[in-house]
Amino acid sequence: MDGIHPHFTVRTSVCFLLLILLRTSAANICSAASPVNFPENNTVGDVVLMIVVQSGVTLGFKPPANPDNPFSLDGNNLVAARVLDYEAGRSHLVEIICSETATGSKFSLTIVVILDNVNDNHPVFDQNPYRVNVNEMSPLGSTVGRFEATDLDVQIITYTLTSEFNGFTLKSSTNPDLLLTTRLDYEKVQNVQLILTAQDAPLAGVSFTATTTILVTILDGDNRPPWFQPCSKHEVGGAVICQNNGYTSRVVLNEQETGVLPLDPGPLYAIDGDSGINEEVTYSFLAGDAGGLFQINPNTGNITMLKPADVLGTIGLTVLAAQKIKSFQFATTTVTVSVQVKSLHRPQFQRLQYDGVITGVGIMAMDLNSKDEPLQILATDDDYNATGGINPHITYFVNGHSAFSIVGGYLFMTKDLPEATLSLSLVALDTANKESASAQLFLEVTSVIVPSGGYGPVDMAALGATLGVLLLVCLVVIVVLALRIRRGDADWRKIFEASVFQSSLGQGAQKGGIQYTNEAFQNDEDGDSTGSGGPVAGSVRAGGAAGDLPLFAKSSVPLRALPRDDVSQAGSDSADNEEKGVSSILTKERRVDDGYKSVWFKEDIDPDAKEEVVIIPDSREDDSEEEDDEDDDGLRVKTQRVVFNDADLDSGLGVKMEDREDSSEGDEVSL
Repeated sequence: MDGIHPHFTVRTSVCFLLLILLRTSAANICSAASPVNFPENNTVGDVVLMIVVQSGVTLGFKPPANPDNPFSLDGNNLVAARVLDYEAGRSHLVEIICSETATGSKFSLTIVVILDNVNDNHPVFDQNPYRVNVNEMSPLGSTVGRFEATDLDVQIITYTLTSEFNGFTLKSSTNPDLLLTTRLDYEKVQNVQLILTAQDAPLAGVSFTATTTILVTILDGDNRPPWFQPCSKHEVGGAVICQNNGYTSRVVLNEQETGVLPLDPGPLYAIDGDSGINEEVTYSFLAGDAGGLFQINPNTGNITMLKPADVLGTIGLTVLAAQKIKSFQFATTTVTVSVQVKSLHRPQFQRLQYDGVITGVGIMAMDLNSKDEPLQILATDDDYNATGGINPHITYFVNGHSAFSIVGGYLFMTKDLPEATLSLSLVALDTANKESASAQLFLEVTSVIVPSGGYGPVDMAALGATLGVLLLVCLVVIVVLALRIRRGDADWRKIFEASVFQSSLGQGAQKGGIQYTNEAFQNDEDGDSTGSGGPVAGSVRAGGAAGDLPLFAKSSVPLRALPRDDVSQAGSDSADNEEKGVSSILTKERRVDDGYKSVWFKEDIDPDAKEEVVIIPDSREDDSEEEDDEDDDGLRVKTQRVVFNDADLDSGLGVKMEDREDSSEGDEVSL
């Protein structure tokens, strides 16, 4: 081939080289970076990118032309022809034809434009509000519903739930499932409003929120039995019960009540405890019908009387109310019927009009007609003539006024009222048969004026209580002092009697009709000792009659000043005794001779006195002989007892002079 065409290879080679050069130069006539990022929500005319072109090269979009092309060419710049939306398209493909005018060569340039997302959309809920029903018996933790929001920016959304009722919560902050957290009670809450807020994640510092309302309707569940009306509600362990106190009625002995039996409170009826269901209730007697006296309507609960009662007393009925469909839902109550004697008279007030005045709270009203007496309100009943018309079943109250109370027939004010004259209505109600009487009350409400700086009723009451306590203390002190004074008088009497005795001993006075005893020797085992026998033992007569010696005399002579019985005193006494036929009673020894009551002295007690008088008592069985003695003239003399204690007789203490118990006039002389 080379021989035939010697120049072919060269030409061919040059052509191929020229083609390569031309191709290479066409590729270099335009260029652009791809892909390129461009933010959404741009402004029309914003430059997307600049295309690099050679001189003499023109740019154009690859045909066919796209009418929806969002871009345009401004020279060698690719610009946005409209506002781009990331949510409408996240990227765009642009094809550009580069044409060189001189050579007519063309080059296709492809540019990929990726839009940058901007947070320009709010979260959106499908509904506002949402409505959902929840049964009150739904278990805790159950899902009520899912309430999700959407965001075109495809952002992470967080949720917040707010409500005044804390019975619901969200599963999590990013999971909008609504959960039940508290037991529902239809009777307490029937509707709950929840506010749900959705917020997208911040993007470039921008965040949006959306809210919706969830309306929860609580449906009533059949979880309660019938309730007799009226009743008092009580919550026990989360369950609600309604307690009815029963019904009462009265019938007359041997009379049949016509129509529906009147009840208090009445009428008798029950409602379904689940008011949202309100199932129908039927009635029946649970424990018979009291011997066929009564019957009850199963639909209305009305009780009627079939025949009269012939026995006084009380009849008890038990009524059962049950749901028609679910009979296990039931309740019971009692009806107490009192059989009474027919009342022939109504209560009557003793006055048709009462006039009173009252001054303050807690103070009894006074009668205006007699201001010194309290206002007494009394109604009588002629059916109670046996008790003077006093009916124990009558109660009193002021009709339509709560500021007054009647206690025991007396009026008291319970609330502060301004000064005024009130016209009130008094009511006397017989609670046994509901018969009543009324009377008019005109009451002046006044206030007690307390001077400035003075004391009010409360202060005076406190002062009275204090004075009462002080008076009680004074009385106790007076009683104690009186007892001590009485005891002191007895001690002084003993001292005085001892002084008399000392005086009589010291002055040698004659002692007529006086008996000296010493109780320390009452249990003396010596039966033959002095005082154990002799008709006149224990008596001392020293000349003169009993009346010659005064019963009481003062003396300042101590015992230690008395002469010893072995000196002159002994002689003097001996002479007197011999003259009277009586032996001396003073001795140092215990004498056992009949007719003596010895008085002997001990020398080992008081070193100063060296003498002590010890009186030996008379222990004869016949006390009458001890008390009565005859003198020389045949007179019987009643003597006194002188009792000595073992104290110091020099001071006069320990001496007691007392009458015999059986003698009220111990010093009388009787013939």
